[in-house]
Formats: sequence, structure tokens, C-alpha cells
Amino acid sequence: MSTIIQNLGLVPYAPTMAAMQAFTDTRTADTPDEIWVCQHPPTFTQGLAGKADHVLFNPEGPDHIPVVQTNRGGQVTYHGPGQVVAYPLLNLQRRGYFVKEYVYRLEEAIIRTLAHFGVTGHRVAGAPGIYVRLDDPFAHAALSTPADPRDPFKGLGKIAALGIKVSRHCTYHGMALNVAMDLSPYGRINPCGYQGLRTVDLASIGVDVGWDEVAAVQAHQLDLRLAP
Repeated sequence: MSTIIQNLGLVPYAPTMAAMQAFTDTRTADTPDEIWVCQHPPTFTQGLAGKADHVLFNPEGPDHIPVVQTNRGGQVTYHGPGQVVAYPLLNLQRRGYFVKEYVYRLEEAIIRTLAHFGVTGHRVAGAPGIYVRLDDPFAHAALSTPADPRDPFKGLGKIAALGIKVSRHCTYHGMALNVAMDLSPYGRINPCGYQGLRTVDLASIGVDVGWDEVAAVQAHQLDLRLAP
């Protein structure tokens, strides 16, 4: 059964979250899997593990960026135009692997997408998402292991975030890869719960590429890496 890939373009966050939750709640054993690729207007989203003190402004104040509570894993992050967001809506039981492997495959799809544009992505143990070396994002050397326990993100910038939900073996929510966006809103949160963690995009590390091209590569890599 092939995976249906949909490019939704620029869509509001809350209705999209409701749509993928409805898709998951009503799907049957025969429902084809889908991958939705999109970008969102400026929105902060808070995961189930999110702490209010990681939002460094008053959500009740006169602020033009909303904070949306979600049922995904993880903590607070930011979505905005110029970011490739992908929501795999998959039946893991049918695909034959478990959640831990699913997360690894998601990260691998991001790493392969970055590699397509000459960038080396890295995993950091205990911190889901993908990171790049700030001094040389194109270097191929592996990160030193173990990382400095006092500062596991020393010399790194986060370029992609993960936040997933699994219900009855079926996934929704997903990943976000920063392409060319206004990064300043990240300064108003502790990204993914980490104080001072620098967030970057492809543009800020010297890669000039359009959203459509990155979205197409990311969708293809997800389709490949998440295969049964």
C-alpha cells in the first residue's frame, strides 16, 4: 500500500492539528498512510511535557504570536513561514516497527535531507531533533562522544525539531526543518526546554534554497526512510 503525500502549503496550525487528530481517530486498518507537508503562520506550540516557565513572555499579554497547547511529546517550539513541517500519519503496526525506531527513522530522513544540500546533521543523545556545527555545518566529522555534560549543545545549533504522538499504533504530529525563516521568535522561548539553545536555519548557515525544493526532498526522504 503506497503512502499518499500531500503538500498543504501555508496552513493555520490549530485546524491542521485537529484534522490530523480526526484522521487518526477515524482511520481503519485499511486506511492508506499519508504524509502531510506544510508550513504554518507564526505559532508557538507547547507539548505535553512543556513547562510554562520555558515561555519567556506572558501568553495572556498583547502578543501577536499565539501559544497553542498540543498533545504531542516534547516541550515548547516555534513554527513559522520558511519552515518545512511534515506530519507522517502512519500505522506503525502495519509497517512493522516500534516508536523508538520510528523516531530514529524520522531523524535519519532529516539528516539525509540536509546531506542533499551539503549540510551534516547530528543527533545529540537525550535531545530529540537534529543539530549542526555552528563553526562548520558542512564538516563530516562526528561529534565527540560523550558530549560535554556541562554544555551538551556547545558549538551546536538546532536546525530541526521533533514532536510526535502515537495513538492505537498510529502516528501524528511530526517534525519541522528550518529553511529560511525569521528566527527571532526563538529568543522568546527556551527551545524544546533548553535555555540558551541556539536555533538556526539553512539560510543562516549559508545554504540558499527555496522552501518548495526542501519540502520535496524532505517528503521523498520520509517516504524512503519510513518504509515498512
